[in-house]
Amino acid sequence: MSDLQALKEKLLTEVTGADDEAAIEAVRVNALGKKGSISELLKTLGTMSPEERQTRGAAINALKTDVFDAITARKSALKDAAIAQRLARETVDISLPVRSSPAERGRIHPISQIIDEITAIFADMGFSIAEGPDIETDYYNFTALNFPEGHPAREMHDTFFFNPDENGERKVLRTHTSPVQVRTMEAQKPPIRIIIPGKTYRQDSDATHSPMFHQVEGLVVDTKSNVANMRWILEEFCKAFFEVDDVTMRFRPSFFPFTEPSFEVDIQCDRSSGPIVKFGEGTDWMEILGCGMVHPNVLRAGGLDPDVYQGFAWGMGLDRIAMLKYGMPDLRNFFDADVRWMSHYGFRPLDMPTLFGGLSA
Repeated sequence: MSDLQALKEKLLTEVTGADDEAAIEAVRVNALGKKGSISELLKTLGTMSPEERQTRGAAINALKTDVFDAITARKSALKDAAIAQRLARETVDISLPVRSSPAERGRIHPISQIIDEITAIFADMGFSIAEGPDIETDYYNFTALNFPEGHPAREMHDTFFFNPDENGERKVLRTHTSPVQVRTMEAQKPPIRIIIPGKTYRQDSDATHSPMFHQVEGLVVDTKSNVANMRWILEEFCKAFFEVDDVTMRFRPSFFPFTEPSFEVDIQCDRSSGPIVKFGEGTDWMEILGCGMVHPNVLRAGGLDPDVYQGFAWGMGLDRIAMLKYGMPDLRNFFDADVRWMSHYGFRPLDMPTLFGGLSA
């Protein structure tokens, strides 16, 4: 019986030494599998005499039972230990705040928000949105807008020109959204009431300028439009956009090739609060846009008779008025794609601007 005792001690040592479920399964297979050491002993029972089977067989069966019970107990202990280890590793602190959903974490870029705000204001006045290509011809970008030959805006240091095509024509990245005015007049009969938000391109870069920036301009063409109409529209826009009850504006004579007369528009403000400019109060003035009556040559380029129709137009930088309204100090941050900046200055996706609910509520 010494061989059975030695095998028992060997197997129990292996059972005790198994440190995971895979190891204890290997011990079970080596002992109780089809070719295991105890299974091989059980195969010898058929060759024994009845007397040997009573003694030797009983001892082998007892060995099998002891080893099986030891393996079962060890396997159960290892399984419990594995569960406890996994629970410890995957513990969830239920006191931690629930992660916000992507819709709550996401932010609308300030420029997109500003376009929505402006659209809401002018749509309430009966304006529609017009769009045009970013890559323009020299005709629509300059000639049709009454830019004379040799005008500084046509120079390389101001404008992004493309290489000449097979016809020798050099297209440009539009320097303003004004080409859409001519395209609209060509395609639509007056009365015309449109705003044109979009990207524009000029070779300039610093804290308040960018090679690619955003503009919005408006155009009204009919038979009776005048400067008084334009002033009222601009005053109502500024009151709604800056969310103040009243604004004081002044019109200074200026020059633009595509308008005559032309004006620079200043709005009264208070700059004593640093980057946040307060409109509708204070004793300071800030220029925010340019405007004027549409030049007769531009009306002619759009296919309209200036003796019958007249109109007015205005334009402003979207990036700049966003900086003024929301106190953003550096235009370059608009294009850095910095998640921290977006988290601070961005708008929640579902906070759509409305006139009755507040543009930036």
